[in-house]
Order: sequence, then C-alpha cells, then structure tokens
Amino acid sequence: MTPEELYEKLRPLQEAKGYFFNKDKEFVLELMESLLINRDRYGYMVCPCRLGSGNRELDKDIFCPCVYREPDVAEFGRCYCGLYASKEFNEGAITEQTVPERRDPEKLMAGLLFEE
Repeated sequence: MTPEELYEKLRPLQEAKGYFFNKDKEFVLELMESLLINRDRYGYMVCPCRLGSGNRELDKDIFCPCVYREPDVAEFGRCYCGLYASKEFNEGAITEQTVPERRDPEKLMAGLLFEE
C-alpha cells in the first residue's frame, strides 16, 4: 500500500466521524508514509510522531488515530502530530499553536527501549 492509497482509504472513514486530514496534503502523505513504516516495524500503525515500544498492549493508546486525538482536536483544532484537524483549523479560523504531549511519561520512555 502506498501513502496515497492509505490516505484515500482513511479519508472517507474519518470524515464520516467529523475528523479531517490536515489541509497540507504533502505533509499528510509524509505522515502516511511514516504510519506504513511503523506498521512494518511494529505490526500496527503507531502515531507517526511518537515512539512505539513494540509492546502492543503498551502502545494501544497511540494506535493511529490515537486516544489523544479527540481532546487535542477539541482544544487545539488539530492532533499532536497534525495529521488530523478540525474543519475550523483547516479554514484558518483557529490559530495554530503547539499541542502538548498528553501521553504518560512512563509510556514515552518505553519507546526509547525498543530494539528492532
């Protein structure tokens, strides 16, 4: 599967739920490529902006779309990595700002211990 194919597969599914990809398609396709790399690396699609641990149970909160997407989009107009955005964000009605990491620090550290 190519990044473009993944984009076309996921877009209608996510839009039906009220989530949109970032309007910067080139950026989105780079993130899609990273999702595919993570799928090959871990066996599941981990958020492209976070380090997976290789432990499926430990990483399930960052399976894309991660559990942090909803509060991030509600509060900041986009998710942590910027893959998903609200319609208002894409239209420029929400000022872009840094989205803080919501993930537990212990889980963050587990990603540093992953060995391929």
